[in-house]
Amino acid sequence: MENMAEEELLPLKKEEVAQAPAPTSAPDSARVPAPAPDSVPTPASAPALAPALAQASALSPSLASAPDEAESKRHISIQRQLADLEKLAFVTEGDFDSASSLNSDTLDAGNKQACPLCPKEKFKACNSHKLRRHLQNLHWKVSVEFEGYRMCICHLPCRPVKPSVIGEQISSKMGAHYHCIICSATITRRTDMLGHVRRHVNKGETESRYIAASAAKPSNEILKEADTDVQVCPNYSVPQKTDSYFNPKMKLNRQLIFCTLAALAEERKPLECLDAFGATGIMGLQWAKHLGNAVKVTINDLNENSVTLIQENCHLNKLKVVVDSKEKEESGDILEEGEEKLGNIKVTKMDANVLMHLRSFDFIHLDPFGTSVNYLDSAFRNIRNLGIVSVTSTDISSLYAKAQHVARRHYGCNIVRTEYYKELAARIVVAAVARAAARCNKGIEVLFAVALEHFVLVVVRVLRGPTSADETAKKIQYLIHCQWCEERIFQKDGNMVEENPYRQLPCDCHGSMPGKTAIELGPLWSSSLFSTGFLKRMLFESLHHGLDDIQPLIKTLIFESECTPQSQFSVHSPSNLNKQGKRKGSEPITNLAKKQKTDVSTEHPPFYYNVHRHSIKGMNMPKLKKFLCYLSQAGFRVSRTHFDPMGVRTDAPLVQFKSILLKYSTPTYTGGQTEGHVQAASEETVADRVEMSEKDKAEAGSCRRW
Repeated sequence: MENMAEEELLPLKKEEVAQAPAPTSAPDSARVPAPAPDSVPTPASAPALAPALAQASALSPSLASAPDEAESKRHISIQRQLADLEKLAFVTEGDFDSASSLNSDTLDAGNKQACPLCPKEKFKACNSHKLRRHLQNLHWKVSVEFEGYRMCICHLPCRPVKPSVIGEQISSKMGAHYHCIICSATITRRTDMLGHVRRHVNKGETESRYIAASAAKPSNEILKEADTDVQVCPNYSVPQKTDSYFNPKMKLNRQLIFCTLAALAEERKPLECLDAFGATGIMGLQWAKHLGNAVKVTINDLNENSVTLIQENCHLNKLKVVVDSKEKEESGDILEEGEEKLGNIKVTKMDANVLMHLRSFDFIHLDPFGTSVNYLDSAFRNIRNLGIVSVTSTDISSLYAKAQHVARRHYGCNIVRTEYYKELAARIVVAAVARAAARCNKGIEVLFAVALEHFVLVVVRVLRGPTSADETAKKIQYLIHCQWCEERIFQKDGNMVEENPYRQLPCDCHGSMPGKTAIELGPLWSSSLFSTGFLKRMLFESLHHGLDDIQPLIKTLIFESECTPQSQFSVHSPSNLNKQGKRKGSEPITNLAKKQKTDVSTEHPPFYYNVHRHSIKGMNMPKLKKFLCYLSQAGFRVSRTHFDPMGVRTDAPLVQFKSILLKYSTPTYTGGQTEGHVQAASEETVADRVEMSEKDKAEAGSCRRW
């Protein structure tokens, strides 16, 4: 009843205040108008802020058209125009409807006025032009704009500050701050205020949509991938706007990991599998739905909303949810008669590092938002022998040498932008994985490493024992890279310090040019990035499960691992691959540590050359397929690479690579380019062509089959 009486008296009080004459004097504390009876101070403000918050509409004419509830939430420092802010100080009779907006400073003698956003001790009353300059330079210039309003910086005693003891005196200095227009919070720094408002916008908590968003929750969307239904939140593809992130562009990544797990399931069953960062749970759902009893899937996420969404997606795909080793009873009510549950999934809400320390797994997949280096030690602590760890890194700005300081901080690696920067990124991640495994007395065998536009995926097999750890650590080396000709070579092992390590490069740039011509990159993984046998088993699994999108990439990886052209590779039929996959799966994998000591010549050559980077000016290059044939005829190993569509992986030195490219390039006959070095180069090319035998021409004609 008391509240109803106050609401009935409120319009009357406003009318009385509008007709009241201006007071002749007021204390200093009355510079901010007195609060209305129905005003409620915000918790983020001090008691001194309550009067300012309550009468924001009386002091701000620009907010008169807004609703009363919205006006009561806005501080006097939030204005639309600079003129509105000036009116708070340059108040004259008749400018405002409320005479309570006047304070003692506005009644000073002469034209001296006080700043409405600064205390009297900080800024004394001055002339009108000085005050206008003060408001513009100090308050308005550093304001934060949002939907037509400006949140100016405020120096009033709104934000409580801890007192500091200076000698024997206690000083309580009040700091400058901003008032949020949405939640009425006080933020000290401008950059923090910008981020604070941006978070409100990302969550949809704006002035116009705040009430509507809280009243009606948008419905979730259901997507389908690989016969698996997944429920996603609104704005599912924007990490800043959702808790459960789902990226449709990572479909190849999920299919590669699924083929890896399917190939591992042929070796031993059942497998304890962990998806450490579940989000929507799409990856773990595909494992459990298509592999059945061969896997025991655990999906983990630290976010409570994501855990709830994962459980709903499990019920959506007719999968049992196990929480704390107890089956949820309500899961049985969802199924219809005649339907059978496909498998069990354990959903956990825990920090990934804690979970991997508590339990042992056969297969661990790490896909955090950004780098994975913070979780590698925990992943290798309890991984079982001959298990597999897959690592997806999406911090491509640091791995692709766009943020070199971040790569040095996260991976302890010095890199620069090169023509083979994607393979360089893959070897950086493998080196970080190898160091983490070696710290746990474990070695690794790299099954494959993929670097595409959006991510870098590294899959390794774990080999327990200090001997395997030592062999793995030896394969982490530094790379010497020539910045003139793009030649590169891994630094030779040895305890003696070499006087000029750049002499190891095959090129002669250091001797023909003054100063330093090369740079030392690394440490990097120097051994093979692919396992041919495991990739062929993955190809069989992709054929068996009907994953057509991933098969071209796996075939390219097989060609690249063998460093052979595609024309020399016969695609196995499903029956042959079935026999080969079962034979590989039935063999005991006890000699993997011995396989790690294989001859280096059987491995694919490190890195690749981009044909466009080494093209000759004024010459037309041959077709890429024909150029691969020419390199193969010259006696070099050659193949294409998935890292670069115009890249060529070969063991040919750069000098031989350029000479063969020059030999089979044709001159460009255009106006003004028939003289000079182009003509000299073309004469040598024509002379070489004349001396070609008929046999060479026949071999060159056979390249059309590529």
